[in-house]
Amino acid sequence: MRWVVLLRAVNVGGTKKVPSAALRVAAVARGFTDPTTYLASGNLVVSPGTSEATTSEEVGALITGELATTLGVETDAVVLDAAGLRQVLTENPFPDQARDDPSRLLVAFHPGATGRSGRIDVSSTGPEQVVAAGAVTYLWYPDGSGRSKLTGPRLERLLGTWSTTRNWRTVLHLAETAAQESGDSTGSRSKD
Repeated sequence: MRWVVLLRAVNVGGTKKVPSAALRVAAVARGFTDPTTYLASGNLVVSPGTSEATTSEEVGALITGELATTLGVETDAVVLDAAGLRQVLTENPFPDQARDDPSRLLVAFHPGATGRSGRIDVSSTGPEQVVAAGAVTYLWYPDGSGRSKLTGPRLERLLGTWSTTRNWRTVLHLAETAAQESGDSTGSRSKD
């Protein structure tokens, strides 16, 4: 089993700096093995190793606790296992957009179910489309997210919970990495 750890709001605008190497070291310090990072936006895939964690909540608490202790960075994390991330892929309500323009399809990961499901009307913000599905929300930004009025804070107010967002390419890469069997139990890899 592999865990996918998605840190919230790190390395954004020069705040909450968590270098990928430090993230991998934090994982190993808490007993996880084969830590792999992707980009410098708080994406980590680990194997359980000798860690005491048996649930996604425990994995998140161990990693964020280690970052707070070693780097002084307080952050939250959403953690999924490989099967959970595969489910995010298969339940995507925007398959054509994912194929044709994956950088404009985002997935907001929440710490738990939002209490909303199905399409959410966000027509007041622009042409974006939003579909909530349990603990994730799929966001289609046909004009890109950079200038959209549907910002992260606005989405969080709408759904009543925090989130950490990744584009479709990142979600695909993390799912592929999580599906791979643990290789070198002491090594670490990075694609930053």
